[in-house]
Amino acid sequence: MYNLNRRLLLGLGLSAAAVGLAGCGDDGGGTDEPVASEDIPKSGTITVWCWDPAFNLYSMKEAEKVYQKTSPDVKLNIVETPWDDVQTKLTTIAQSKAFDQLPDIFLCQNNAFQKNVENYPDLFADFGSSGIKYDEFPEGVVGYSKFDDKNWGCPFDNGTAVNALRTDILEQAGFTVEDFTDITWTDFIAKGKEVLGKTGKGLMSGEVGSPDILSIMLQSAGGSFFTEDGKANLKDNEKLIKSLEAYRDIVAAKIFTQVNSWDEYIATFINSKVGGVINGVWILGSVQTAKDQSGKWAVTNIPKLDGVDGATNYSANGGSSWAITPKDNKVLAADFLAKTFAGSKELYETILPKAGALANWIPAADSAVYKEPQEYFGGDAIYSKVVDYAQKVPAMAPGAYYYEARDAVAAAIPKIIAGGDIKAALEEAHKTLEFAMN
Repeated sequence: MYNLNRRLLLGLGLSAAAVGLAGCGDDGGGTDEPVASEDIPKSGTITVWCWDPAFNLYSMKEAEKVYQKTSPDVKLNIVETPWDDVQTKLTTIAQSKAFDQLPDIFLCQNNAFQKNVENYPDLFADFGSSGIKYDEFPEGVVGYSKFDDKNWGCPFDNGTAVNALRTDILEQAGFTVEDFTDITWTDFIAKGKEVLGKTGKGLMSGEVGSPDILSIMLQSAGGSFFTEDGKANLKDNEKLIKSLEAYRDIVAAKIFTQVNSWDEYIATFINSKVGGVINGVWILGSVQTAKDQSGKWAVTNIPKLDGVDGATNYSANGGSSWAITPKDNKVLAADFLAKTFAGSKELYETILPKAGALANWIPAADSAVYKEPQEYFGGDAIYSKVVDYAQKVPAMAPGAYYYEARDAVAAAIPKIIAGGDIKAALEEAHKTLEFAMN
């Protein structure tokens, strides 16, 4: 579902445009008085850009049904638009100033959100007068689409990191999933080596040089590739250094299977080559394609870094948020999102079982649907568990140049794995990132 997250480069070559159109509110998003109900249009068509028919388009169609129960004359025009096309269209519209070509709502990957707002302010409206209660979303998720003290996005799907493990493989080595809950990476490596020795299977896999696991480690301690004011923060970054040390140790312990492509990565756990996977919760959709493994998986939290101030067992990878544009329909668009993706348990109860769309909206966790036992995962109510995890993910400074930072660090990983000096590799990566930012 989100493998494109790590493959696409934004390629935003424009300098930041002058701030032109105003957003929905004058102050920080979510702090303004909501628009009075009598001022919200009772009819109209909202145009939406998003990708993935079985996931995002389906969810938006269900949201339309929910909204029409109180606003029957409001309709959606949902245009399937792959993420790379969304990004290209935004760039083209910003260059040409053809603002009439914008939709009213579009989906934006979380890690690309801030850069788009910073570079293309004319394409976004903020949510200040929407009535969305941002304290009903995890702080770490809200931070992705927050810029200049305003909220520019309505969080949608959940990218909370999970540690999914094959209970039958653990059992062969004398372990249970509880033995891998609330542990450190040192504990994980030691137990993982025991599992490997007794079963021949490691507990993790990933693409060679991919910074996914590293990024998950870093955020779990509240670390970032950037400072709070958006500057590059790769060299002398102690949390990043500790994350790289742990990553290097995992590979050295041979409990981490490295492959060359996304398809090979999926195959490692589908074909039982490894006994576990750590990634965003969306990876569970791929896990469950192995029908013969039903009942043999369990979900717990991820390991935390040893000896790091602020280290937790919680992190995230991926996810997306809805943006609104400063067109005439912005008030209606904001109200639609406030009453559906930021206000409807009914919506999330519908899209979870049918599309696997797990909410970031915290009240959804109280739903009976979220509390239902999942047979595939040993009867555990994993969805309410993951929403609980999401609330514990540390906030971080995502930075507008997140993808450039990932690329710079990704280039350093093979050198470090080969025995290179971590600080020297990060010094080089830091210079590469600064060059890209400037």
